[in-house]
Amino acid sequence: MSLRFNLRGASAACALAATVVSGSAAASTINQNTSWTITRTGATSTYRVVAYGDSIFAGYNGSLFSVARRAAPYASGEYLGNQWNANIEVVRRTKSGAKADDIYNNKIVAERSYMQDAKTRVVVFEMCGNDYLQARTAFKDQTGTCNYAPLDTALANCTTYMERGMQTINQYATSAKAKVIMNIYYPGYNADNVQTACTDSSTGTKVNRRDKFLPYLAKSNWRACNLAATYGFKCADAFAESMASDYDSNGDGQNDVDAIRFRAGESEAAYVARIVSLKATLRDSNTKYVNASTSFDYLQSDDTHQTYYKSTIGTGSGSAAPDFTAAQIVGGKNPEWNKWGHERTGWSISTYNPAAP
Repeated sequence: MSLRFNLRGASAACALAATVVSGSAAASTINQNTSWTITRTGATSTYRVVAYGDSIFAGYNGSLFSVARRAAPYASGEYLGNQWNANIEVVRRTKSGAKADDIYNNKIVAERSYMQDAKTRVVVFEMCGNDYLQARTAFKDQTGTCNYAPLDTALANCTTYMERGMQTINQYATSAKAKVIMNIYYPGYNADNVQTACTDSSTGTKVNRRDKFLPYLAKSNWRACNLAATYGFKCADAFAESMASDYDSNGDGQNDVDAIRFRAGESEAAYVARIVSLKATLRDSNTKYVNASTSFDYLQSDDTHQTYYKSTIGTGSGSAAPDFTAAQIVGGKNPEWNKWGHERTGWSISTYNPAAP
């Protein structure tokens, strides 16, 4: 019998476009910026983590005026503070609903002063989901002959601004010891397993929406991680952490989550072919299996934004003690690390934390 845990408290009614390929596209955007310091008893130094992105790093939870405190950047920052026995200021400069060019121009570039601070040790960013989300919604509404140009444009724009983001962070985050990009998960995996209203020009038949979107998403994720290797970044594989089980469901000798991870040196074509070939092992992240009998819900009720542990905070500044003691963090993992979407991706980011400040 499968044990299932859910967080369904967020309001879907006012959900904005997110950094994932699911939900309804929205043209509106809103800044959701926070600066919260995780304070440790006896710590004498304070270092900074800066996170740029859209509603995922914002910790969007259905409200314009509050966000999840333990969004992925915060969770990764808490691990860092435990590792260094230091206070960690987690600065999130985010814009819910923003496409990649908006995040690049109006967050990474326009708000570069946050990563220029001498206390900065880690810079993380994510983008592109809203590009694909809006292209996906437009594609879903098509009739007649399918037009794939908007999907191609979304991929091209995403590639351009991921690269520019890395170049700019390398230029300005001179005190950072770790720079990380997080790629994109696909929470609409089950919902998209339907036929389109439009027909393919070459076959004259309707297209399975999931079959069409998955290779685009795979290309984008390969490019995120490949560009990371080119520019001295690390790549947190949110797709793998969110979309496959933590056990070997198909008997191929690998846990499913490891079988779909990005592999350095693999070509884009080979990576996409591998992801598509393992489609049967992919799971909608509403049902993330941590073993053969236990699953957790990584998505809120809007089927888009990640679930989170504990409370929300206002969009502003503040401080809080760590939620977990050093004794509770075993092998670099807190007791909640695999039970919530943000905790899982926050842990993934933390695996690239610098050994020392």
